[in-house]
Amino acid sequence: MSEGDGRPAGEPFSDGAGNLAIVLHSHMPYVEGFGTYPFGEEWLFDAAIRSHLPILDFARDLTVTVTPVLADQFEAPGVGERLREFLVNHRIGAAAKDIETAQPEYRAAAEVEHDRYVKVLDLLDRHHGNVNNAFAEARTSGRVSLAASSATHAILPLMASRRGIDLQVETGLRSHRRRFGWQGGFWLPECAYVPGLEWDLARNGVEWFCVDQSRHESGDAALMPVQTEAGPVAFPIAWTSISWLWDMQGYPSWPGYVDFHRLSMNGIRIFGIDGDPYDPAAAVAHASGQADQFIDDAVSRLEAFRDRTEETGLIVFAVDTELLGHWWTEGPVWLECVLERAAGNGLNLVTLDQAAAGKTRQSELKPSTWGEDKNFTTWDEPVVADLAWGARRLELEVTRAVSEGMDRGRAERAARELLAVQSSDWAFLDNRKQAGDYPYERATLHAEQAYEALQSIPHEPLDSRVRSLAPDLSLTPLLTP
Repeated sequence: MSEGDGRPAGEPFSDGAGNLAIVLHSHMPYVEGFGTYPFGEEWLFDAAIRSHLPILDFARDLTVTVTPVLADQFEAPGVGERLREFLVNHRIGAAAKDIETAQPEYRAAAEVEHDRYVKVLDLLDRHHGNVNNAFAEARTSGRVSLAASSATHAILPLMASRRGIDLQVETGLRSHRRRFGWQGGFWLPECAYVPGLEWDLARNGVEWFCVDQSRHESGDAALMPVQTEAGPVAFPIAWTSISWLWDMQGYPSWPGYVDFHRLSMNGIRIFGIDGDPYDPAAAVAHASGQADQFIDDAVSRLEAFRDRTEETGLIVFAVDTELLGHWWTEGPVWLECVLERAAGNGLNLVTLDQAAAGKTRQSELKPSTWGEDKNFTTWDEPVVADLAWGARRLELEVTRAVSEGMDRGRAERAARELLAVQSSDWAFLDNRKQAGDYPYERATLHAEQAYEALQSIPHEPLDSRVRSLAPDLSLTPLLTP
């Protein structure tokens, strides 16, 4: 039996208003060892101490994805020490300075930030400085289900070859198995799907994945998963529910919440979005009320679905983990309230592993992403065409060279650099102009080093900053006919 709920292990609920599967997608671009604030490794560190560690400490009955490229960074040499130093000196120390020097009306905000970081320091030390240990503990304790993803968060439908897809998927799965075991779930980066991709996933043993069909389906179609002909179950995410957080006018936009962009002289968030001194107590109260609103809305939607279809519906609520805490400071408070109150309101919390054992429907899945306009333009339009086509061309050249028998050392280096080039992050950040020249420079750096490996240029060592990228690489997919 499942602990505490009286149902057979692996089976979803069938009573109450319906089922809610909260999916937290944990991913950061490869920034370890690169750049300066806010787009260098400080970005990674802030996500760890404001989102990953505090959320994993209380998370239960939900699904968490952890991308290999995120876990790779936390495993890189020296990261744990630098993360702890950053937390102690640049967050706890900075908040302490604000407590001493800030005007009285800002002191409560500084004290809350200080307490937040002190608690996280305890969590970091408890996990011996390795954030991956926090993901692993949440999984082994049975509190959450962990799902895998592709090696470097590549847009799989934009790959140039089957071998390229298998390299991304198999490398990602090898990484996940070594660190966390694997329960069969797979997060499609950016929920990017085209018909036929399910066969590639099935070939690699995937049992379920998420898609966004909101551009193609209306009403409550998303409230029941789809059984694909290839075998894996496809879970349409419930964009209507997600929009309550993701929309520009959604929950995080309340004027009394912390302003993400405005910092004190010491780098601490003590201002509200409305420009007034941040009031922590008022913000917590408002987040609590929004949790009640979220539950009420979800229950109403599921009850309407049940009354209309006589079926138990499933809301798949998927958001980036980093939205909660890093971008939206009060997000973890909101999430904890939802987890505490869901069952008492007839909302059953399930993992996608459990939901995959439930009832499914037959439906034709359409090409889609959860990106802007629900299509592929963010990663494949003219403004980033050089990155998109360059990655495809490099993929074909690397796969050809490896299959023709280049020596193993050069082949592994070329494949690792190819994986780095294929990351969806570079085109996304370059398209949004969110990180200056950083994404373009990163993509071209890896491409240059891949070509160096292909051309066997002597005395050109791998860039020393890329220490832990795709350590679980296998060349087998590139050697399979």
